[in-house]
Amino acid sequence: MYLIGAVFVLFLLCLIFIIRLFIVLKTGSNYKPGDKGAVSVLVVAGSGGHTTEILRLMEHLSAAYSPRHYVVADTDRMSVEKICTFEGCEPSESQFTVCRIPRSREVNQSWMSSAVSTLKALQYSIPLVFRLSPDMVLCNGPGTCVPLCLAALLLGVLGIKKILIVYVESICRVQTLSLTGKILYLLSDYFFVQWSSLRTRYPRSIFLGRIV
Repeated sequence: MYLIGAVFVLFLLCLIFIIRLFIVLKTGSNYKPGDKGAVSVLVVAGSGGHTTEILRLMEHLSAAYSPRHYVVADTDRMSVEKICTFEGCEPSESQFTVCRIPRSREVNQSWMSSAVSTLKALQYSIPLVFRLSPDMVLCNGPGTCVPLCLAALLLGVLGIKKILIVYVESICRVQTLSLTGKILYLLSDYFFVQWSSLRTRYPRSIFLGRIV
């Protein structure tokens, strides 16, 4: 009897979670964080080209997008230098911060071990996103953005805060989406592609030409 009751409660909680997730995903594009002034943004910086592209995107954002919280993988040293050069100073609480989480997936890492490392990254991402409580997450492809976006979604599902998820697919992707893109195509509020061929294949995407 108790087992049946426990299963029913678990089923009810899962159902509520799914309904809340659907509502958060459905109403995301109607959310306008800038209506109330400054927009706190969490920027996911990947290694190499990903960081270069995301910083080019940041060049087009106004000063209203502040504070800016950059998140990099704990094994990524070069991205921190690029961020500090872009910002023109060292990290500070008032202007921008740099946070680290474990890398979700290394190059050529197996799928099985990637699942484990992503769960580890999620373990760090949830308290980080809860603490920073950004208005928007901006990302462009590195695997590190998946656990961060999941954590952002969790805040909305729990009714704590709706966080806008904006994903920009890398300029290198012409015909197919990256693995991260395929995942976040379903979860992001705004999904930008930089080639018309991708817009044709993925109707939910937004094509504005080359933006980086």
